[in-house]
Amino acid sequence: MTAADDAAARDIRPFAFGQVATTPALRLAGIERLGERIARALRVAVEPMARTRTQVSADSIGPVPFSAWLAELPEFTSLSHYRVGAIKGGVLVAVEPALVTRLVDAFYGGSGKPGRAQAREFTPTEQRLLARLTAAASDALVAAWEDVVALDPALIAHETNPAFLSFLRGDEQVVLQSFSVTPGAGAPAAVTVVYPAAGIRPFEPQLAAKVPGGGGEPDTEWQGRLARALDSVRLPVRTVLARPEMRMSELLGLKPGDVIPVNLPPRAPLIVGDRRIGVGTLGDHDGKAALMLEQVFGRGQ
Repeated sequence: MTAADDAAARDIRPFAFGQVATTPALRLAGIERLGERIARALRVAVEPMARTRTQVSADSIGPVPFSAWLAELPEFTSLSHYRVGAIKGGVLVAVEPALVTRLVDAFYGGSGKPGRAQAREFTPTEQRLLARLTAAASDALVAAWEDVVALDPALIAHETNPAFLSFLRGDEQVVLQSFSVTPGAGAPAAVTVVYPAAGIRPFEPQLAAKVPGGGGEPDTEWQGRLARALDSVRLPVRTVLARPEMRMSELLGLKPGDVIPVNLPPRAPLIVGDRRIGVGTLGDHDGKAALMLEQVFGRGQ
């Protein structure tokens, strides 16, 4: 046994099936697509407040322990807890105070530069703008999730001190959807939506499917494979040479040797399924009866 094999053997640990709780990792692709839609809605809501062109980008991470995220927050942060009905535990919207201060300054004709970094409470004017901002965020959530599940946000608590927040236990997992908001040429500030991982896990199949209206480029490789597969599909094609009519008494009296007159039409249809796709004239080709197409109909014919 080599030294490497000996080291690998020491790293092997016993595992008892059924005794260790394992939870599959939550796929974030659907959450990320929702984030793109929410980012666009936030940009539309923030630009009138910022009075300048605003960039909003989305980033999703998780699941992570709620306590780990909470420990990174400053002592003064806007934290709005919403009950949304469908998602157990609700959602949390966190807004960096510097963003609120800058938007108020810009809205009332200022430069929108950062200020009051040591503030520990919002002014009445900041509270009103913050209410508009969080309402815009909740509306964006409703619009983004409407193809997955209907949300009905209701604000149940607002805190500015993370120590007083009652949202989840510290050991519970959360998914973080952070939006970096950059008004004009200023520094970015964060708006973060916090989802309980257990609350969104039931919707993972819907989230894994492509969200309608989520943008994105078409999958040309898949389209090419589908087109090539369709090219190989075989369909029954037929033509009808004649449709003679007989009285019931004649049908009941038919016997071997009877002759039924058939008048061949000058043109015969080409039919796929129950749809006429063209007409042509009858003839022969290489000793076989054939139909020479004279007209092929469009989809609307």
